[in-house]
Amino acid sequence: MHLTDEDRWRFNSGAHVDLANILGAHPKENGVWFAVWAPNATHVSVVGDWNGWDGSQHELSPDGSGIWHAVLPDAQIGHCYKYRITGGDGSIHEKADPVAFRAEEPPRTASIIADISYDWSDSAWMADRASKNAADAPMSVYEMHLGSWRYEPGGYRALAHQLADYLDEVGFTHVELLPVMEHPYYPSWGYQTLGYFAPSSRYGSPQDFKYMVDHLHQRGYGVIVDWVPSHFPEDVHGLAKFDGTHLFEHADPRMGFHPDWKSCIFNYDRHEVRSFLMSSAMFWLDEYHVDGIRVDAVASMLYRDYSRNEGEWIPNEFGGRENIGAVQFMRQLNESVYNRHPDIQMIAEESTAWGGVSRPTDTGGLGFGMKWDMGWMHDTLKFLEREPIHRSHHHSEITFRMLYAFTENFTLPLSHDEVVHGKGSMIDKMPGDRWQQMANLRLLYGYQWALPGKKLLFMGCEFAVSDEWDHTQELAWDLLQYPEHQGMKTLISDLNHLLRTEPALHKRDFEPEGFSWIVNNDSNNSVLAFERLAPQSRPLVVLTNFTPIPRRDYRVGVPEAGEWVELLNTDAERYGGSNVGNLGVLVSETEPSHGRDQSLSVTVPPLSVLIFAPAASEQIAN
Repeated sequence: MHLTDEDRWRFNSGAHVDLANILGAHPKENGVWFAVWAPNATHVSVVGDWNGWDGSQHELSPDGSGIWHAVLPDAQIGHCYKYRITGGDGSIHEKADPVAFRAEEPPRTASIIADISYDWSDSAWMADRASKNAADAPMSVYEMHLGSWRYEPGGYRALAHQLADYLDEVGFTHVELLPVMEHPYYPSWGYQTLGYFAPSSRYGSPQDFKYMVDHLHQRGYGVIVDWVPSHFPEDVHGLAKFDGTHLFEHADPRMGFHPDWKSCIFNYDRHEVRSFLMSSAMFWLDEYHVDGIRVDAVASMLYRDYSRNEGEWIPNEFGGRENIGAVQFMRQLNESVYNRHPDIQMIAEESTAWGGVSRPTDTGGLGFGMKWDMGWMHDTLKFLEREPIHRSHHHSEITFRMLYAFTENFTLPLSHDEVVHGKGSMIDKMPGDRWQQMANLRLLYGYQWALPGKKLLFMGCEFAVSDEWDHTQELAWDLLQYPEHQGMKTLISDLNHLLRTEPALHKRDFEPEGFSWIVNNDSNNSVLAFERLAPQSRPLVVLTNFTPIPRRDYRVGVPEAGEWVELLNTDAERYGGSNVGNLGVLVSETEPSHGRDQSLSVTVPPLSVLIFAPAASEQIAN
């Protein structure tokens, strides 16, 4: 193995996306090839199990590009190792390998020489996954933290089977994993990443993680991973001051230190750092077959003044607050990824009004495939946390979203961030007595699934866990013995079934032609009605009642004459509701309403969502 001139040029110019092939530790017939980037070091050696951790024995040689490398014949697969780096000031730093494929289980901090080869059995999924990840595909994402979902022995391999069986029950199409990249501090949930090329050893080996992805693919489920290119922790064995200098991070704390997370910010203006990060993302797609990458904290990357007061940040060369290097990095990242893997999704967690996050780079966008709609999450929860009697005065909070709904390719997230740090559980946010809380939560989920946009729900929310998420405890699965919690889970399963089988609920998630208001101004009754539409598919009519008062004989216009079937009623007894409804079917009347020639007289149950479809229409299901 050797470094080519092209490798050096691509790395130093910020264009290399395959550093995992040349840096790190690679077992060979004559030993192990080690290579590490430490341009400001005066001396680099490898210390490990085979040399008694003696830094004087196995030195690496510099090659002029900042990379030090050598083949060490005594090193073997399974040995632990670090790089002993002498800085220009004579300081000595023992560092884990930034491109290690495996790490010791924390709190131990060494890297491990690993063979990560694996025989995949997911060819059928990989051949067809473009249809599963497409903009017009039904996507509902189950977000989860591996360590606190269920406490079962067996790590990644056991979780693979347990999780696939559970997804069979609840019907999500994808699972999204809070960062599985190795992280020293468990309570960071993975968001303080140091092992950008290594799945956490807490749950098994790299092959074990591949087995989990493989099994989920074989069972028909996509896998999205959270990835954190925005910051990294200061642990002494990690990336910070890697070769005695601020190599990966900015030296000036106004650019290089994050005040919220007390962590280092990557220097996106440095070519080699861009190569490192792009190679990390590409590695998870290439090596681990993941179907999407959700990029964490994009807003913190875009703005130099993010979470900073005046005088605590440095304007860019044009005097603005935008981090131009980060913008260029994200565009380059998305272009590179989609060029090689057009059948995956790059998803931005971005909380500001930055334009074009999920628009192509050649039109000035950042090039992501999707963006989390944080505005919808905030406004909807704020609205639903109000007592129903006050909701009529804040009707715009629930309708405002449709003014911008198609400016980006949105995912509607109810994520882990909403059930931690004193925010309480999802059910705790809902007002009223216990029955009303449950009804409000069913209403929220029905509304979320009926709106345009892909869906995301954090683990436990699907059966209304009572307590705020605690990463040290497994979910309270015993709650499923109670009908109200089992009913919530049944509702999510039915919503996911409708999402998959009714094209109108997913085909035009990102197109204004897929949505039409019927009633959006009835603030007095806190009722909404709208259509979901898709080509060659039956239209759906959705009604919502945000009060605990049943709305009887509510007149609503519909696009077709004939029988309309009640596909879903969140107030149904099977979900724990009061079973107010329309006996399953209504017949339209020739009484114009809301600009439509036909209309229905509907009973809208308390705190509910109804979904109707014309019984006689031709349905073309997925």
